[in-house]
Amino acid sequence: MCPYKNKESRDAKHEMAIETPKNKKARKVRQQARQLFDKLGIDRKGKDIDHVKSTRAGNAKSNLVLKTPSANRSFARNSDHTPKGK
Repeated sequence: MCPYKNKESRDAKHEMAIETPKNKKARKVRQQARQLFDKLGIDRKGKDIDHVKSTRAGNAKSNLVLKTPSANRSFARNSDHTPKGK
């Protein structure tokens, strides 16, 4: 999807309506991971929940780790900003 400058200009209902079944399942797995951390009483404020292996591996506690957003949302980069190892 295109990035939006204002949250108000984003049509979330439309995005949900055109979402593929594969993406729906992946979103559900991420939501379940957040709910699991809340249920266990783990404070995740300001952190992301990282799946050590892919979301297809599931939400076993051993597969979930709290990380800072900067560590979870990007790859290690070279000086020319390309991902390392590519």
